[in-house]
Parts: sequence; C-alpha cells; structure tokens
Amino acid sequence: MENDALDRRMRELVSKNEFLLESPKEGHQLRFMNKLNAQSQKKKTTKVNWKSISIAASFLILLGIGFTMYPNRVAETDLASVSPEMAQTQNFFTSTIQAELANLQREVSPYTQAIVDDALTQMDNLENEYEKLKQDLAKSGNDKRVIHAMITNFQSRITLLETVLIKIEEIKTLKSNTNENII
Repeated sequence: MENDALDRRMRELVSKNEFLLESPKEGHQLRFMNKLNAQSQKKKTTKVNWKSISIAASFLILLGIGFTMYPNRVAETDLASVSPEMAQTQNFFTSTIQAELANLQREVSPYTQAIVDDALTQMDNLENEYEKLKQDLAKSGNDKRVIHAMITNFQSRITLLETVLIKIEEIKTLKSNTNENII
C-alpha cells in the first residue's frame, strides 16, 4: 500500500518534471569520471591485511592438529575406557598374555620352532581382530556384545598360548624319552 502511494508520487514528479530544477555545474561529468577512476584504482591496489591472513593460517593449523589427533583418541577406545572394572580386567588379561608369551619365548628350540611360529602368527591374527573390535567399540558406544567379544578375544589368546606350551612340554617329554631309550 505504501509502495502504491510512493509509486503514484514518483509518476507525478516525472510527469511534471519537478525534480529537474537545477542543471549540473560545469565540469560535473569530468569530476565524476575522475572519482570513478580513482575508486577503481583503489580496488586494484588493495593492501594485503597480513593480520587477517595470519589469524586464518593459525586457525587452519590448529584445525589440522585437531584432525590429526582425533583418530588417536578413537584408537585408544578399549576395555579400559568402559569402566574401572573393565580396566582391571584388561590389565589382568594383558599381564597374563605377556607372561605366557615370555614362557613361550623361553621354550623356543629347533624342535619347537614351527609350533612357536604358528602360535605367534595366530596371536597376530587375534591382535588384528582386537584392533577391529576397539574400532567397533568406539562406534557402538560401549555395546555389551562388543565388550564380550573383546573379553573372548583375550581368553582365546591365553588359551592358545597355554595349549602351545602344553604341546611343547609333550614334545620335550617325548624327546627326552626317545633319548633315554637310545642310551
């Protein structure tokens, strides 16, 4: 409604030529062109604002550091991150596995080398599965099924090592019995 009234008033002014009361002063066009050229020259030779650029660069660096550190935080999700009880459970399993691996390394001999190598390969496979489970745990938000699978993985490693140590003892017993019969 206001636009209609304004539109009517403009039409009246144009039809009566009331807005054309004065003519421009002499040299108006020349002054206007000089100002226009000066303004376009300013735009072409703008100064570089180093402060803004340095702030933006700092922001990008911080952003890059943040993105490089984020995957490390995701990779650190394991049983210990679930609860204090799970942290104790994880510590128990890892210390038991370390002790069993040390026992296994002490039993390496020419007769047991193949069994030990096979066991270490299976341990690597179980460790790779555990790494995948850690990623699943981070994605699932502490899903009990993933936690159970992680505990089962630890138990499988311990069982594997115990089984291999028993087999090595059998080989050693068999070897000593064979040597006794020869003498």
